[in-house]
Amino acid sequence: MKILVTGKGGREHAILSALKASPGHHELFACPGSDAIESLATRVPATDLPSLIAWMQSNAIDLCVAGEESWLVQGDGLANLCTTAGIPCWGPRKESAQLEASKIFAKKFLQRHAIPTAGFSVATTLEEAQAALTTLPIVLKFDGLAAGKGVAVCTEQSEAEAFVTDVLDKRVFGPGDLLIEQCLTGPEISIFVSVCDDTYQILMPARDYKRIGDADQGPNTGGMGAVASRQLATPELLTQIEHEIVQPTVTGLITDGLPYRGFLYFGIMLTPNGPQVLEYNCRFGDPEAEAVLPMVQGDFASYVFAAAKGELNPDLIHFKEGWSICLISASAGYPATSRSGDLITGLDQVPQTAQVFHCGTRKNPNGHYETNGGRVLAVVAQAPTREAARDAAYAATHPITFPGLQRRTDIATLHFD
Repeated sequence: MKILVTGKGGREHAILSALKASPGHHELFACPGSDAIESLATRVPATDLPSLIAWMQSNAIDLCVAGEESWLVQGDGLANLCTTAGIPCWGPRKESAQLEASKIFAKKFLQRHAIPTAGFSVATTLEEAQAALTTLPIVLKFDGLAAGKGVAVCTEQSEAEAFVTDVLDKRVFGPGDLLIEQCLTGPEISIFVSVCDDTYQILMPARDYKRIGDADQGPNTGGMGAVASRQLATPELLTQIEHEIVQPTVTGLITDGLPYRGFLYFGIMLTPNGPQVLEYNCRFGDPEAEAVLPMVQGDFASYVFAAAKGELNPDLIHFKEGWSICLISASAGYPATSRSGDLITGLDQVPQTAQVFHCGTRKNPNGHYETNGGRVLAVVAQAPTREAARDAAYAATHPITFPGLQRRTDIATLHFD
């Protein structure tokens, strides 16, 4: 098969690695890809959706896999255009991808289908938002795509007022309203589901660490690490999540006329009153993808291809037992800013038992990797126990360094020990 993956980060590097490991000799392509991804896939010189669709048609691409989210909702939508062109696409149509692109759309969907979630209100002006800041802590969300940075869990009034000003006055994330949510408490869990029309398969659960600093301190990021294991959730908990959240979501998509073929991420808070949905993402999570996908065994390429054409076959894949730990190394200034051009050393010292996925790197004129974004590298290791996997991941990532490096020291420790 000829398979094209859209995106350029660590998630796409992990997806392409899983496709490469599938049986058969598949020809892989990436748009836009990266210098690191180029070792797995040919980079496509398309600059927008119409030129990408035209390139896929002229090069007889068999399957398009949506890695990142933005092209799903840009223009006429990646999946919509692929359908028109007759190219199977593993990623939802534009109207369905609003579950991620609009947090307000998602909350109204959850409310309409009686799926457990926090209470909420919507503010369209600075004055409305300020008037709604009556209780703390409070969760504030920009209604749009913001690369994982458009959410603030505020425990102080000044913090909440500053975020409201950023969203509705300074418009740092662009045009969009503000979602104001009740703050839920409890551990979080990430549930990934392959959705194919009215059928679905729940994949390996994961947990990510969103704050920049140890002990979950500092601002939110796109994710500073992740753990993945079947042991994250008991069979009883997964059954409850399926019956109360996953199944009603898939039924709701059908009821609302929202065609869906692709990965669907459920961010869930395990509250004292039961699991409640925090958010949907209409693709694999990042950095959870880097932790989960190395655990996939079987024929991942054929699995995605068949599902994109309308036939979900769970027997084509299965998951390793044990634990997978992903550690992110971030650049100086992240998440407020990111510094590029810092030389990365130590990549050649990472043991072969671990995997390195490039989130934001590029090669300099000398052919050496340097930083090129906020999250720079993901180092992933697996082992039968969480403790062993954590130790292996930290040992593997230890040799990697660059000026201004930020890396948490408590991934897979906090919330467990």
